[in-house]
Amino acid sequence: MTNDYAMILQQDLAHSCEAEGSNFRLAVPVQARAHFQEGLEHFQAADPAAAVAAFSRSILHAPEFGEAHIFLGLAHALTCNIYPAFDHLEKAAELQPDSFAAHFTLAQLNFKLRIPQKGARERNGIARPSFNKRFSRPALIMAGSGLAAAIVALIVHIH
Repeated sequence: MTNDYAMILQQDLAHSCEAEGSNFRLAVPVQARAHFQEGLEHFQAADPAAAVAAFSRSILHAPEFGEAHIFLGLAHALTCNIYPAFDHLEKAAELQPDSFAAHFTLAQLNFKLRIPQKGARERNGIARPSFNKRFSRPALIMAGSGLAAAIVALIVHIH
C-alpha cells in the first residue's frame, strides 16, 4: 500500500513539474529543466544510473531546485548510494519545508533502512495544510464572532 502511494506521489510530482504554467516552468532555468526532463525519462524507464547523471546536471544549473533533489535522492537510493540519497532528500526538505513529497520520501527511506526514530521525526515534520494547523486564540475568537454574525444575519433574513 505504501509503495503504491509512494509511486503515485512520485508520478504526481513529475506531472506537476511538467505541467504548462507550473511554478517549476517559471522559476527553473531552461538548461535545468531540460536535464530534469531527461532525468525523468531515465527514471521512468527504470535506468536510475542515467537518471542520477541527468538530475545531477539539472542541480548544477539550479542548485535550489527542490524537485530535482527529490528525484536525485530517489535515483541514488535505487543505485544503492544511500548517503548521497539522504543528502539530497534532506536538502529538498530544507529547500521546501512545506513539501509533502520531500518529507514523505525522506521518512520512507528512513523507515526502509530501519531508522525509525529519524523516520518518525521526518513523518511528524511533514508539512500540514494550513487548515490543519493550530489556531491562535485571537484568530479563533475572530472566526467565532464572524460565524455568530453570519448565523444572526441568516436568522434575521429568514424572519
